[in-house]
Amino acid sequence: MRLASNTTARAVSEWIGNTPDAKIPNAVRLRVFERYGGFCAVSGRKIMPADKWDCDHIIPLKDGGEHREGNLQPVLADFHHAKTAEENHTRGKVKRTRQKYLGIKRKSGPPMPGSKASRFKKRIDGTIEIRSGHD
Repeated sequence: MRLASNTTARAVSEWIGNTPDAKIPNAVRLRVFERYGGFCAVSGRKIMPADKWDCDHIIPLKDGGEHREGNLQPVLADFHHAKTAEENHTRGKVKRTRQKYLGIKRKSGPPMPGSKASRFKKRIDGTIEIRSGHD
């Protein structure tokens, strides 16, 4: 664990994880929880003692966010999973759109049997022949 030097009038230095997957200490989880007044940052619902909640990154690590206390927010576990899935979906769509814009095509597999791109053509009577131009 590494503590950042902070020039503000903060009693405890901000926690910064050594690695992106470093476990968040319980004391940091408590400070994040108290900073949000015990409310879920996504749903706005009060987090009760029996509720499972996670520390979520406000700016996701995959989008350049840092693994530090100032980038964490309390989120109920169910909402956290939904939020992460939505972020991944959006990230994938942006990536596909960008690749299309740049002319980068996805590598496709073999053609679907029976399609015009296939080497073989199946006739109505059930016989199979080789398409012309695919010799």
